[in-house]
Amino acid sequence: MTGAVTLITGGASGIGAATARRFHRAGGRVVIADRDTAAGEAVAAEVGGLFVPTDVGEPADNTRTVTATLEAFGRLDNVVLNAAVPGRCGLHDFTVERYRYTLRTNLDGVVYGLHACLPPLRRQGHGSIAVMASIAGLTGSPDLFYAAGKHALIGLTRSAAPALAADGIRINALCPGLVDTPVLAPYRQALRNRGLHLAHPDAVAAAVETVLAGPGTGQVWAVQAGQHATVVPAPEVPLMAD
Repeated sequence: MTGAVTLITGGASGIGAATARRFHRAGGRVVIADRDTAAGEAVAAEVGGLFVPTDVGEPADNTRTVTATLEAFGRLDNVVLNAAVPGRCGLHDFTVERYRYTLRTNLDGVVYGLHACLPPLRRQGHGSIAVMASIAGLTGSPDLFYAAGKHALIGLTRSAAPALAADGIRINALCPGLVDTPVLAPYRQALRNRGLHLAHPDAVAAAVETVLAGPGTGQVWAVQAGQHATVVPAPEVPLMAD
């Protein structure tokens, strides 16, 4: 990561902030994109990076953030599409507004971020993208539409990898389990009382670094508390002739 420029969405807290700090310690330069201006500016100041107020659900915000990155540092090497929110509804309390609130960040925000970062990465002829999915995208979750969005990110990653390979761009997904972030803070003790282990954000940040620096593309990595990050094989589905 020495000298590399990394754009991190949702970088003001949790996994995103831990990743920013880790890359800074490794000698990298970091851009924090987040809706939380106070926290984003604080993390950026801590790591000597750039903060850009960003709502990833708005395509123009993603384009503006990439432009600001290039203006500040002249290049973009890595992108961590990490911004996410918990689901706002399920099937029993469904509303279009709550459903769209979840998917506009968790799925649309990744698609818009990917679209915005591709032009400079293609011009450079290289780049590495990490998509933050979830274990919920490999199994399921009571948070239905959160899980649905994360399943979609895994499909997006595996499908985009071959299309981007010719441009020298790699894309991989990470699937953390329970992580000790501000989102889970109200439930931390209850989860521990049930015997569930929470990973530290630094452990996920270490996995992000491994994935960005590695040679693979189209891979999906599971990141669980107390375990090494491992690649989850894609299911083999035989193609049926007509």
